Amino acid sequence: MQPSGSLHLGNYLGALRQWVDAQNADAFYCVVDLHALTLQISPETLRSNTMDLLATYLASGLDPEVCTIFIQSQVPYHAQLNWLLECVTTYGELSRMTAFKEKSQRQEGFRVGLLTYPVLQAADILLYNTEEVPVGEDQRQHLELARTIAERFNNRFGETFQVPLGTQPKVAARVMDLQEPTRKMSKSVSSPLGNLHMFDSPEDIKKKIAKAVTDTDGEMRFDWEKKPGLSNLLEIYSSLCGETPEQVAGRYTRYGELKTDLAELVVATFAPMKQRYEELLRDPADLYKIAAKGADKASDVAGVVYRRAATAMGLS
Repeated sequence: MQPSGSLHLGNYLGALRQWVDAQNADAFYCVVDLHALTLQISPETLRSNTMDLLATYLASGLDPEVCTIFIQSQVPYHAQLNWLLECVTTYGELSRMTAFKEKSQRQEGFRVGLLTYPVLQAADILLYNTEEVPVGEDQRQHLELARTIAERFNNRFGETFQVPLGTQPKVAARVMDLQEPTRKMSKSVSSPLGNLHMFDSPEDIKKKIAKAVTDTDGEMRFDWEKKPGLSNLLEIYSSLCGETPEQVAGRYTRYGELKTDLAELVVATFAPMKQRYEELLRDPADLYKIAAKGADKASDVAGVVYRRAATAMGLS
């Protein structure tokens, strides 16, 4: 994940929670600080955000004794492999990426990195012989590009990369803005009331959910086409309690009661994580040690894959 701001509920449900469930000795989780350079961000903010995100990973349940957790820029092979992969990727493929088309329209004089960062993302994945990538719905196109690049490279230069598969949660793979439920929740675009951060105060969580857009007919039904606001709330509830959205809907007759219980559930889910997050940030030296240890472990694997790719292309 990119250290561009506080993680929201969609980041957690769509990806981070899956990472925690899937962690093992062969799993690698990275704070992609190089990607944040495509934004207008100060060095001080980037450093602070990077530590905040690392602390969020750990507070959410990622364990550096079980998996490998590191900061992208501390493993130079990411940037090195990026260049090799750019040389087998076409401009047409990058210019058709939905994220590029949307973000470039919002940025006057956008950076070249905004166009090419999906190739760096492919390098992030392919450097670790990755078999499985847990992703939210909004990242599926980027993963497909990584697969295309890997297959093209293998066809041209011989079997070099593992071609990864993506996995998604059955519900809440794409959490929508609470105020505009036809648009996904976003760190950069959502309205203040539409974006529910993981570590919002209990008061803010309750206020945002209470003010979430639903509809006026009052019928409790899971129906994305006709009732997107309500369906978004039902999916969030479902993903946190383990029932289906339809089962959740069947327990309520009033939107207000649903919102009240959902707010309490969200607060209870994130309260222990928030406490752990605040504890971790009080000891930044420990965070740096965890990142350095993870970078060493990641470099051991990434270096082998990079040299294999470089040799395959004819670099000495």
